[in-house]
Amino acid sequence: MHADHRHADQGLADDGTRPGPGTSPGPDFDPGSPERFGGRSAHGGGLRIPPPRSSIEDTGRPLPDPPPLPAPNPPVLDHKVLKSLLGAWALAACSAEEAAAVELHLGSCGACADEALRLRDAVGLLHPEESLDLDPGLRSRVLAGCLDRRPPRIPVPDWAAPYDAETARLDALLQDFGDGEWHAPVRLKWYEGDRAVTRRTTVAGVIAHLLTVDGLVATTLGLEDPLPEVARAALADGTPAARTEAYWNASRFPPTRAVRLPWRDQSHTVIRTVSFAGGGSAELAVPYGEFTMPLRDSMLDRAFECWVHAGDIADAVDYPYAPPAPRHLHRMIDLAARMLPGALADRRRTGLAAPAKELVAAGSPGRSLRLEVEGLGGGEWLIPLDSPGAAATEEHEVAHVALDGVEFCRLASGHVPPEDAAAGQDGDREAIRDVLSAAASLSRM
Repeated sequence: MHADHRHADQGLADDGTRPGPGTSPGPDFDPGSPERFGGRSAHGGGLRIPPPRSSIEDTGRPLPDPPPLPAPNPPVLDHKVLKSLLGAWALAACSAEEAAAVELHLGSCGACADEALRLRDAVGLLHPEESLDLDPGLRSRVLAGCLDRRPPRIPVPDWAAPYDAETARLDALLQDFGDGEWHAPVRLKWYEGDRAVTRRTTVAGVIAHLLTVDGLVATTLGLEDPLPEVARAALADGTPAARTEAYWNASRFPPTRAVRLPWRDQSHTVIRTVSFAGGGSAELAVPYGEFTMPLRDSMLDRAFECWVHAGDIADAVDYPYAPPAPRHLHRMIDLAARMLPGALADRRRTGLAAPAKELVAAGSPGRSLRLEVEGLGGGEWLIPLDSPGAAATEEHEVAHVALDGVEFCRLASGHVPPEDAAAGQDGDREAIRDVLSAAASLSRM
């Protein structure tokens, strides 16, 4: 190899020196060679250009502390200006310098410090914490707004509105359930006599229970019975509990999420049918096996049970569930209050309640208990104690019971023992105990 070629490979000029800046590297220099980008020469030469330095994040060593930010230099402001800035400071709308000036001033001015605390508290009220769930009354308000603009040609009867609302709320709860949640264990609770009874099932089993008991209303309206023919043939009686057990036993496998669609379709069909039937259907007798109930009351009863079991389902999957709208809750409580005299008489006939003390003719005034239900949906009811046909009057009031609305409904659904009900009591203790026990006896599977 010629010497001039060696000099060129080593990056030297013909005179043995390295070319200076702007000097041509020679005819044999390849712009795409490793030397061009700082690589090592083919003949073992050094690096032409040093490689980029590695980042400190790649070395495993701790990062250096960022340089401290300069402290804000609070401007010198008079008291009047600082007081006018308190509102902006409470809203965090001041600049850093203004905030520093205000905070420095609050350490020496008690009046402004008190005002600043009041403003901060007011700001907290402007931004309350809210649940991510939709307001349970939103659906009713949206529908009411729509119906104000265009009234329905065939409106839902007022007495069927609670059932419509509660089935819609439960359906909204169910729509995002996965397979595991449909098989979550649920324990149904009710009272038989003075004995608390429970029955273990699943979320899907609860919906199957609602489907079969709502079927009592459906068949009264001439709709198809959701019970299979083989299940109807095995019925010992037509009570809600017997129908539910027959439905559960008719299948070789436990209910699954597939039960939601027939329950939903049936509830929609019931609402549509009572809407087309109008007011004439309100007094149709719905059989419950051991008793009958007018359709208008039966729809309230089904709305109440739908809410109670929706709460059972929500508890099983650890999800909050709000009470019904106040006007619907009031009607459910009113139904329970109207059923109390009959329930009390039934318990007296079976020896579970104290004997009547003052028998009076039907329509005549007799001993009464004042039931006061507090909270939204509450009210006051006078309950005759000695005969369902007696007239309850204030002059013959011997006892007074006060409960919260939701607590009373939990008592009437068998979810709270009568002795544990949080009730304010005054007057005849025996009458109070009998009425609270009669309220628990209203519950059933």
